[in-house]
Amino acid sequence: MRFAFIREHGSRWSIESLCRVLRVSTRGYRAWISRPVCQRQRTDLKVLAHIREHFVLSNFTYGRPRMTMELKEAGLDVGERRVGRLMKLNGIRPVRTRRHRVTTDSRHSLGVATNVLDGDFLANAPNRKWAGGGNCVDQVTCKG
Repeated sequence: MRFAFIREHGSRWSIESLCRVLRVSTRGYRAWISRPVCQRQRTDLKVLAHIREHFVLSNFTYGRPRMTMELKEAGLDVGERRVGRLMKLNGIRPVRTRRHRVTTDSRHSLGVATNVLDGDFLANAPNRKWAGGGNCVDQVTCKG
């Protein structure tokens, strides 16, 4: 992570001063820069290219499980967690097409129950305050 930070901010400050501040050697940084990409990163890049392609073909709707199935059908041997990690790191998120449907009707003609307890749920004796549906607050006023 230090070397990546140096590479990212090397245009603003000198490499030598960044290495000194982060307590790494400039020789180690140069070795890290010239090191070839490992096999896992190469496969990740290949899988990511397929993910992007299938994501566009799905009209930006496929999430991790469906994307994994598509990639397996395409002949790639990948797991769901790897696909999820690559999608998350690259900001690939499915667009939800279903809108939120409001099911509560707040414009009804029924009366609104009064808040008798007003957050005071401690009773001075057992079976005095009940919580539940309707206007059933205590033993005296509750019918049925």
